[in-house]
This record gives sequence, C-alpha cells and structure tokens, in this order.
Amino acid sequence: MPDSRRVQILVSGRVQGVGFRYETHTRAVSLGLSGWVTNRLDGTVEVALEGPVERVELLLRWCREGPPSAYVDQIDIEWQEPTGEQEFEVR
Repeated sequence: MPDSRRVQILVSGRVQGVGFRYETHTRAVSLGLSGWVTNRLDGTVEVALEGPVERVELLLRWCREGPPSAYVDQIDIEWQEPTGEQEFEVR
C-alpha cells in the first residue's frame, strides 16, 4: 500500500487499568489498522499502528486523549517504515 505508514507510540500518564488497550484495539480494528498494544512494566502503554496514513493519524489523535477514565501526560511518537503486519493484537 503506497500510503501505508507505521508509528510506534509510548503513552504516559494514567493509562493502565482504564481500558486503554481494549479501546485502542477496538478502534484500530474498526479503522482496518494492524499492529499491537501492550502495557509496560513502567506504567506506560506502547502502541504500534500500521496502515493508511490518514487512519493511522486518526488513531494517533485519539491516543493523545485515550478513553474517558485515562489521563495522558505525554505521548512519544516515532514514525517508521511499515513491516507488513496483518492484524491488530493486544499483547
């Protein structure tokens, strides 16, 4: 896909135990994105998104806020070349 992009995101704040991974998965699947989301031991959430750039940017914007019970302090973004992942999973 020529307009396909990949982004690796690290989300800090109150982002664990608030449905962040579940909601990220639901939104990614509905947008047709591939990649994964996982809780890290340091309390952050790490997300990899891959797909059409417009859809990746939509979910990236949502990650800046997260679900209603989350509080996002910071989001670190690294744009990368697509790796060809086919599904989105919660790790």
